[in-house]
Amino acid sequence: MSQTETIKIDGMHCNSCVKLIESNIGSLKGVDKIKVSLVDNTAFIKFNPKEIGIEKIKSEIVSLGYSVDGIKPTVSPNMNTKNRTLLEGIAYGLVPHIGCIAFIVGSILGVTVLMEFFKPVLMNRYFFHALMALSISFATLASVLYLKRNSLFSFAGAKRKWQYLSTMYGSTIGINLVLFMLIFPLLANVTTVSATGDVVALANPDDVSLLKISVDIPCPGHAPLISEELKSINGVMGIQFSFPNIFDVKYDSSLTSKSEMLSLDVFKEYPASVLEESSSPQEVTSFDDTPQSSGGSCCGSSGCSAGTGGGCGCGG
Repeated sequence: MSQTETIKIDGMHCNSCVKLIESNIGSLKGVDKIKVSLVDNTAFIKFNPKEIGIEKIKSEIVSLGYSVDGIKPTVSPNMNTKNRTLLEGIAYGLVPHIGCIAFIVGSILGVTVLMEFFKPVLMNRYFFHALMALSISFATLASVLYLKRNSLFSFAGAKRKWQYLSTMYGSTIGINLVLFMLIFPLLANVTTVSATGDVVALANPDDVSLLKISVDIPCPGHAPLISEELKSINGVMGIQFSFPNIFDVKYDSSLTSKSEMLSLDVFKEYPASVLEESSSPQEVTSFDDTPQSSGGSCCGSSGCSAGTGGGCGCGG
């Protein structure tokens, strides 16, 4: 005469766990039927007590790596589930940004074709918003497929897998924030090597000027685009980006001007406001705030020399 039991099982994560338990326990002599529910964490078992006892069935389930009635397993068949979920979340966060990542790599390596290819896309003010939405859509699609594949596509199923869903969305959003707020701003400064290689070395100190501008970019992710456009001008010696939208531009005023830089097409889409400008050699500093030598007046300096061609004008 058959007997039925419903037991509680802890440690199941997906449909693979269900199939593992059903396959192994269902093959035991004396077990007539087993039905495992991932949503309820239970197993309905019909068996012949003359051939196998319920305690034997429970111990077999424990040996597969699952907890039954407080008896914990010594091994877990799902120890890599969280790591896999995290990697999936990172992947869904990165995939939509392959284009802009390629743009950054291309600008660092000097691949002009790549930069020109992605420039029209980056000129769209809502490009990064669309990428964020796309990456979350990818994560949502992956989550839906996962829940359906494991027969968990319901409110109860989503509640059952809240850790999976939170890890998926958390890692997806996290990778977007890291890209927008950290990686792209940092790379904006990596890509700002002057396009006019020997201008830096040959510029007359009297012609070195500094322009500080605020650019109306929707997020720091657009910073590399602004830097790339500015450095394309002959005479621009260097660009320093500061979070969230400030650009310090050092340039040779004998080769270019403020009006030429601000007339770039990129500033039609992302308007720039001048915060500060300096054309006096004494006022221009390097990006590490170290004053540059100008060869001008030397009041208060112990290094005055009679051969400098002019008085200090210190009144002494």
